[in-house]
Amino acid sequence: MVNLLLVSLRYGETAPAVAAAEYRDICEATGLSQEQTTHLVIDSTDVVIPDLSNFDGVIVGGSSLNITNQNWNSWQLHIHRQLEILTASEIPVFLICFGASWLAHHVGGIVGHTHAETSGQTVVRLTSDASEDVLARHLPQEFTSLTGHTEAVEDLAASDSSEVTILADGPTCPVQLIRVGNSTWASQFHAEMDAVAMKKRMDFFYDYGYFSPEDYLDIVNSLPSIDTKWSNELLAIFVRYCATRAATS
Repeated sequence: MVNLLLVSLRYGETAPAVAAAEYRDICEATGLSQEQTTHLVIDSTDVVIPDLSNFDGVIVGGSSLNITNQNWNSWQLHIHRQLEILTASEIPVFLICFGASWLAHHVGGIVGHTHAETSGQTVVRLTSDASEDVLARHLPQEFTSLTGHTEAVEDLAASDSSEVTILADGPTCPVQLIRVGNSTWASQFHAEMDAVAMKKRMDFFYDYGYFSPEDYLDIVNSLPSIDTKWSNELLAIFVRYCATRAATS
């Protein structure tokens, strides 16, 4: 039986509710059960990544943190250290949204506000390198997903190009899915979300700048028509990859 660590990077009074919703979203998208998962909420500098030898893979949810913040507080610095532990290991890791910004910054890329996307639909298009990737090669050439972010990866040219592969881009965000090395992936889009999940997340972060409050109803009403099948399937493919890898190692 596959055993995954699901990590939530949440802080403050809403942390328990947001983390619980995120856990539901990931399990819903992947088909994982409680018996197959351990949910770790890093809501303070006292919470650290456990012994990874007990797990077959790790999924890290999004965060209200930003790489572009002028000052990183002690909690954000702690989060960065924990993500470094994860990505330095050989265990498969999939990071969502903030994780893409952090990973790009970590390998020497540039993160900025040029390609921010408001909450709602985004289009994801595979690059030619996706055909050789163990996850992305199972996806259609183009699909839709849900998103919402105030910063994004702007340039990976300064990174170690031998380690970084852009697997998907899009018309409104040029870096949608990347792989670093052979075991770490990060999506800018929310691979775990469906319409219900997006509305709930919008309610949690109503005043965070992910959308204009006057557009709230229009966005929410549009959500059920957005196809998240292949976006969610990407996470399910990751889980199956972890299970196969564990069974053959």
